[in-house]
Amino acid sequence: MARINRNYEKLPGSYLFSEIARRTAAYQEANPDARLIKMGIGDVTRPLAPAVVAAMHAAVNDLAAAETFHGYGPEQGYAFLRDAIAEHDFAARNIAIDPDEIFISDGAKSDCGNIGDIFAEDNVVAVCDPVYPVYVDTNAMAGRAGDYDTDTERWTNIVYMPTTAENDFTPALPDAPVDLIYLCSPNNPTGTVLSREALQRWVDYANATDAVILFDAAYERFIADAAIPHSIYEIPGAKTCAIEFRSFSKTAGFTGARCGYTVVPRDLVREGQSLNAMWNRRQTTKFNGASYVIQRGAAAIYTPEGAAQVDETIDFYRTNARTIKEGLAAAGLEVYGADNSPYVWCRTPNGTDSWGFFNRLLEEVQNIAARVCSRHEGTVQEVLVEEINRQDKHLVTGRLSNNTVVHFEGDASMIGKIVPVRLTSCKNFYYMGETVNLTKI
Repeated sequence: MARINRNYEKLPGSYLFSEIARRTAAYQEANPDARLIKMGIGDVTRPLAPAVVAAMHAAVNDLAAAETFHGYGPEQGYAFLRDAIAEHDFAARNIAIDPDEIFISDGAKSDCGNIGDIFAEDNVVAVCDPVYPVYVDTNAMAGRAGDYDTDTERWTNIVYMPTTAENDFTPALPDAPVDLIYLCSPNNPTGTVLSREALQRWVDYANATDAVILFDAAYERFIADAAIPHSIYEIPGAKTCAIEFRSFSKTAGFTGARCGYTVVPRDLVREGQSLNAMWNRRQTTKFNGASYVIQRGAAAIYTPEGAAQVDETIDFYRTNARTIKEGLAAAGLEVYGADNSPYVWCRTPNGTDSWGFFNRLLEEVQNIAARVCSRHEGTVQEVLVEEINRQDKHLVTGRLSNNTVVHFEGDASMIGKIVPVRLTSCKNFYYMGETVNLTKI
C-alpha cells in the first residue's frame, strides 16, 4: 500500500493567499457590480516592459527556425542571463559573484520552498514573525515544523522571531541554537528593511554557529535608501553562510511569465559538503530549467532600454504604495513600509484581528465607500490636476478637496491647475469625469 506524507495532514486549512482569493471570489460572485482593489497578494498590474516583449518575440522567432532552435537548455540557466546578472546585479555593487554561483529558476517562491531538499530534516528553522507563509509551510511539509498549535497558531518546532514596530522590525538573535534562518529584506509582508548593521550581526552569528541564512531579496529593486543593502553579499562574511533568492516577478512584472534565480556561493560549505554542488545536483535532477523565451525576456531588463522601462514601472508601484500608506495614515491608522518596498503594513484598529479587518474591508467598507462616493456623481467639482494618468495617456489624474481621485480626458498643460469637472461615474473609490465650461452651465 502506498503511504502518504503525513506532514500534510498537519497543515492548517489552505494556503493564506488561496484563502484570500476564495473569500474575494465569493464576495465578487455575490456582488458582481462591486469594483475591488485587490491588495491581498503582491501581483502586478502593469504590462511587461517593451524591451522584454521584443526580446521574447525574437526568442520565439529563434524557436521557429532550425538554425536558431533551442531544445533543452542548461538546468542552471543560459550563460547570457547568468552573465548579465553577475555583471549588473552584483559586480555593479562591487560584489564578486561568479555566473556558476547563479541558478536560474521559475521564481523565488519555488526556490524558497525547494531549498530544503539539501538540508536535513532535523534542522531547527527560525523565521521572522510575521512571515511569508512559504517559509513555514514548506518546512512543515518536510517534517521540520513539528505540530501545529491551533491556539497559538504556531508550529512547535519553528523558532519565531518577533519583527514588529516595537523592535523597529529588526529581529533579535535567537536565545537557543538555530540552523536555518529565513530573512527577507525588503520584508514581505511588513514592507520594512534591515540595515547594514543588522545584517552584519546575523552574518556574524551564522558564521559563528555554522547556521545558514536563507536571504529573500525578491524586492530589492524597490530600495530607494542608498544606505540599505540590496544583497546580503554586500556584508563581509556572507558568502560563507548565506544563500540569496531573487525574483523578476516584482522587478519586471514576471508573476505570470515566471523567472527568478538563487545564488549559492562556492565558499558555502557545511559538514564538508559544498552547498553549491548540492544545489546543482538537486536542480539538474529535478528541474529542466526556465524556458529559453522567458530567459531572453529576463535578460532584456539589463539592457539600457529595459532598465529604464523597468525603473519607470517600479516607480509606478512605489507611488501606489505611498498613496495607500498616506491614505491609511490620514485615516488615523498606524502604518509602516512603502518607502523601500511595494508593501504596506497596517496595525488593525481597536484590537481587531487580521481576518476580522479583512472581512470588514471587503464587506462593509466597500459598500460605505460606494454610498459616500455616489453622493457627488453628476455634480461639478473643482479638481486639482496632479499628473498624466499612468494607465491611459489620454487621461489626467487629479483630486477633489477631500482627496478623492478623479480621472478625465486632458493633457499635461492642466497639471497644477484647478479644473471644473463633472463627475460622470462613481467607481467606489474614485470618479471618472469630464471637463466643463462653467460659462455654459
